[in-house]
Amino acid sequence: MRMVSPPMSVLFRSLCFCLAIGVWANAMAQEKRNVVLFVVDDLGWMDLSCQGSDYYRTPNIDALAEKGVRFTDAYAAAAICSPTRASILTGKYPARLMLTQWLPAGRWDAKKDKLREGRFLRGLPLEETTLAEALRETHKTINVGKWHLGGAPFSLPEQHGFDANVGGSEHGAPGSYFYPYTGDWKIPTTGKVVKKITLPDGKEGEYLTDRLTDEAIGLIDSSDEPFFLYFPFYAVHTPLQAKKELVGKYEAVPKSQQQGNPKYAAMVESVDQNVGRVVAKLKEMGIEDETYIVFTSDNGGFAKATDNSPLRANKGSFYEGGIRVPLIVSGPGIRKGEISNVPVISNDLYPTILDLLEMPAMPYQHMDGISLAAHLKEGENVDREALYWHYPHYNQHPSSAPVSVVRKGKWKLIEFFETGEMELYDLGNDPGEEKNLYGEKSEVVTELSADLMEWQKEVNAEPMLPNPQYQP
Repeated sequence: MRMVSPPMSVLFRSLCFCLAIGVWANAMAQEKRNVVLFVVDDLGWMDLSCQGSDYYRTPNIDALAEKGVRFTDAYAAAAICSPTRASILTGKYPARLMLTQWLPAGRWDAKKDKLREGRFLRGLPLEETTLAEALRETHKTINVGKWHLGGAPFSLPEQHGFDANVGGSEHGAPGSYFYPYTGDWKIPTTGKVVKKITLPDGKEGEYLTDRLTDEAIGLIDSSDEPFFLYFPFYAVHTPLQAKKELVGKYEAVPKSQQQGNPKYAAMVESVDQNVGRVVAKLKEMGIEDETYIVFTSDNGGFAKATDNSPLRANKGSFYEGGIRVPLIVSGPGIRKGEISNVPVISNDLYPTILDLLEMPAMPYQHMDGISLAAHLKEGENVDREALYWHYPHYNQHPSSAPVSVVRKGKWKLIEFFETGEMELYDLGNDPGEEKNLYGEKSEVVTELSADLMEWQKEVNAEPMLPNPQYQP
């Protein structure tokens, strides 16, 4: 019997149908992919076991590193919290946003400080399309924890794309880590006292890090759509308060072997336990393999809580100890157990998450970020010449000063606004910034200072001007 070939139109329609089914299936697979973005407050670069600490115990976070890519040269966009958080959610440098200081600030002293601070916004502008707003059409968007980018009625998570908000307010720290989570805070320069109310309810003995995780798990468990969970822990920011049984564990370590305050170490372990609880929930729901997990910090470790060695300085300073932070990314298609020394920054998370979800880029929004997706999946190089920081302000952290900074390759140049002096470090050979090479590498200084000046102009970085009230 002779076989009769179907007409070409039928073949064409069949092919189109198959292609459509394939596209639809791929789209449905992509729709299932979730994102969990952990941001730990004030977690230092050396405060994880997988980063090299022999003191802190972080098995659950270490497990994320084994399943994904851990970056050794990841940076916060600022040495203090609010600007970094703004950068994560907008994909822009804080200087371009003009949100360069922690909120509400108030540490500038008219008589003691030689320069006037640069102007800065005290809330995330509504005109910015945040990462949550970009994902809202396809994902349930959830904020659990610290917000610190403005307050009611215009600049809470609800006004910036989040469908749900638990615990996010204008405050940068809880009143207490134990129920009822309240406390007083004296507003800088005014002396006025405000009451912090982190959560409206709870149970006696309840610990904030645990409670926030309960809330996060409940929200993802009840979601009938893909979700974006932005989980910025209040921990490990002050006040240093932790569960007694965990504190005792670290107090038992000989003081010569302690890397930080035992209460702080216990807070780190609580964060680790709760990261593990979220991951366990994803496994229980059968969606761990469909979820991208990003873990990072907003700045370096607090000087009175932990030791950032071998890096220099601490939170508030733009030496490496104040801005280099942990960054781990895991999820479907991402290389497992890889360590990357590519310099990356907070701004990169926005375009990276869009790219991982196969969503269109928004270059007009995340204009200072670069997608790391191809690097995470295939190990491709990241095409970037330099990273920049701009801090035209004062704060009270050790080693802090008003500065602009550029890192290009292994070289890092710091410009100090008060004195006009510069420092140059070779991070490839001197990550602890012990030897200032300013007087030995004039050609490098010339190149980097020109780059820094050009960048300052491009982002319209706020200048610092002489302070007429200054009394030496």
